[in-house]
Amino acid sequence: MLCAFHDSTMGGHSGVPVTYRRLRRLFACPKMKEHIKYVQSCSVCQQAKPERVRYPGLLEPLPVPDGAWKVVTMDFIDGLPSSGKFNCILVVVNKFTRYGHFLALSHPFTAAKVAHSYLENIYKLHGLPEAIVSDRDPVFTSSFWRELFKTIGTELNMSTPYHPQTDGQIERVNQCLEIYLRCFTHANPNKWHRYLALAEFWYNSSFHSALNTSPFAALYGHEPRHWGIEAASTCKLPQLKEWLEERKHMQQVLAEHLHQARNIMKSQADKKRSDRSFVVGDSVFVKLQPYVQKTVARRSNHKLSFRYFGPYKIIRIVNPVAYELELPAGAKVHPVFHVSQLRRALSPATPVETTLPTPTEDP
Repeated sequence: MLCAFHDSTMGGHSGVPVTYRRLRRLFACPKMKEHIKYVQSCSVCQQAKPERVRYPGLLEPLPVPDGAWKVVTMDFIDGLPSSGKFNCILVVVNKFTRYGHFLALSHPFTAAKVAHSYLENIYKLHGLPEAIVSDRDPVFTSSFWRELFKTIGTELNMSTPYHPQTDGQIERVNQCLEIYLRCFTHANPNKWHRYLALAEFWYNSSFHSALNTSPFAALYGHEPRHWGIEAASTCKLPQLKEWLEERKHMQQVLAEHLHQARNIMKSQADKKRSDRSFVVGDSVFVKLQPYVQKTVARRSNHKLSFRYFGPYKIIRIVNPVAYELELPAGAKVHPVFHVSQLRRALSPATPVETTLPTPTEDP
């Protein structure tokens, strides 16, 4: 009876309230509502229907580093018009002082070319970082990039698949840089590379509320001297000890401001999120984004394809919002997923789609 009034084309895989009212018009039986809860564990419904909940997973901010240029974030700005010989920008930002460097590149580029650009422009100024935070761009997931930084002892922290929001800081920097270039080159977009150095100075000398100062002052201990503007006062013979104490105090103040900004960011973000957690052994459905995973639907139009695949077992908790799944042998999708891409499989759930599609693009 439930199959006829829920699974059939007339039942339309409706939810519990609709199925209950449809049955109630024709039948009467004890504990009807309890029996109809079968609808919640229907595999087709779990895979085909979106979740009507607040964004799953509370915000898990990245930890605040204890010094400048110990942790850096990287990202690319693609899709720019050709300017000189360049059509792409590598954005590198220090997480502690928020100081950034903008490096012009030309597509296509390899991991070796990006590493060489980092060596020429960043390493000579700040040395090697202890960790690099990035998305899962093919450059950052390449064997060359991994082995290079493994050899020199730099940890690579990458975002989970289909969840680039891991590092919102650099996404915000990208937006600011794009707006700056748009303001000054909208009439002549093929000359944006000429403004890149000025854009870098503008960004680093701008006030950041999280720091309560500018990235330039956070890194060097003083504000930059602008064209035609003299400092109000200068100290000709500063005492070294006093200067070192001021620098140490500034680092403490910066850390306090960053922790405060981090807590405020988490508090505001969690107002629009819902807590979701799993334990090892739980079965979950995984959501693959069709706009990234070109073959999720295995058809030219993915409008009517399943939204979730699985269920798969959780084998490791990476952190409170990231889980490793036991994917089928041969799956070419990274096994670690953000909690927002997972949906608890309610038993009994007979899998309709247990194999993951073969990706044409690495997420």
